[in-house]
Amino acid sequence: MKALIAGVNIALTASLAAWTMAADDINAVLQNSFVAKNQATMDRLERDAVQTACSAPRGMLLDNDMLASLRAERLAAVVLPADGEYLGDWQRGAEVAGNGRGLQSSDDPAQPNGGNCYACHQLAPDKVAYGTLGPSLTGYGARGQSEAMLQYTWTKLWDTHAYNLCSHMPRFGAQGILTEQQLKDVMAYLLDPASPVNQAAE
Repeated sequence: MKALIAGVNIALTASLAAWTMAADDINAVLQNSFVAKNQATMDRLERDAVQTACSAPRGMLLDNDMLASLRAERLAAVVLPADGEYLGDWQRGAEVAGNGRGLQSSDDPAQPNGGNCYACHQLAPDKVAYGTLGPSLTGYGARGQSEAMLQYTWTKLWDTHAYNLCSHMPRFGAQGILTEQQLKDVMAYLLDPASPVNQAAE
């Protein structure tokens, strides 16, 4: 039994060493392959603490206290609307949700970024083109507009890592992708009863 445990430990140590070398090689390839162009600067290759933790190889054990601490930090950093109003204009929110432009080297930095929400979610039931990486949000407004629901939805949009540390969803507020007004408009698109998101499919 001791020999088996020793063998497993040796294998894990070797795997970690191999991963470290592979990670160094990958970083070198990335640094040599990317160039700064317009608003797509080289800092896009720098990982923060959350990205580093979530990029660990599958099967590598991560410290639960560290993960909980990262999640708590992200939650504490969420900035709620300055005026206490969560909902903007759902029509503008529909434009933000359907706009996939922004932050790429070929995009005009003078133009507002989009949320590209349809890349991952179904929203308005009459839309036929949408991604399925995220859950369907059709009928999202049925959840109501309690303070808890408003804060939950705002937090998901601001920095989803506050709830799901390794989510693939962009951190729209925390990363400055969308403005506060754009976030309010997307909130309205999700929650306003008049929004197409909350209408029955014909």
